Amino acid sequence: MDIQNEVLQFKMDIGVKKPDSIKNKEVKCPFCDRENLTDIYDTSGSIIYLKNKFPTLEDTFQTVIIESDDCEGDPSKYSIAHLTKLLTFAIEKWDQMESTGEYKSVILYKNHGPLSGGTLSHPHMQIVGLKNIDYNKKVTDAYFKGIPISSGEGYELNISTYPIMGFREFNILIEHHKFISQMAIYLQTVTHYLLNHFYKGLESYNLFFYKWNGKIICKILPRFVVSPLFIGYSISQVSNQLEVHKDQILSIYKKELESISS
Repeated sequence: MDIQNEVLQFKMDIGVKKPDSIKNKEVKCPFCDRENLTDIYDTSGSIIYLKNKFPTLEDTFQTVIIESDDCEGDPSKYSIAHLTKLLTFAIEKWDQMESTGEYKSVILYKNHGPLSGGTLSHPHMQIVGLKNIDYNKKVTDAYFKGIPISSGEGYELNISTYPIMGFREFNILIEHHKFISQMAIYLQTVTHYLLNHFYKGLESYNLFFYKWNGKIICKILPRFVVSPLFIGYSISQVSNQLEVHKDQILSIYKKELESISS
């Protein structure tokens, strides 16, 4: 039998011990208790890089980046200076884990909100070294192409015409680390749009980062209940209102987008 999906084993005995402050607001936030954090690898101001205390994935090395000391923060609210600093820090740590040569691939991603797959509401990102899986095998150019919203020499924001899951996925592409500040503005623009203006606002999204064809890419994926067509048949869907979202972003965030090229 030809099995297409590569599978990670999830350690349920560890998973059941994870604190869940998204579903239970009474849970004490471990990331706010900074004095008792352990296995810290590096810091930059309020940003902390540390080992994941609950490594639930077999044959991986799991780490966490605590984004700030604000438990209610997120990229839509940070100053652009802090968001640029955070992205620079995260991509640097991603690069460093890749450079060890110990993993087939290394993934950088973020969960936000109750439908994102996360359990802690305190803003954080995750870097995971995969010992036996190369994520690039599942990636294709089409996933990062789409209707342009804004662009300049070396950077672009588009809305995907061939989403991985659907229905709407936003792609930020930069050609070099020197364009991380532009990535930060695009990221804040889209996350703020999703949380405040996207069909009156939603609660959940994911960020997925890729290195593909010489570019650093951030895919922003608003999260709803997942379509049964995708779960059962891996059939992706795409919205017929992509131009509507493009026009809304260009109208609401005209000043922010114009500042990128100024």
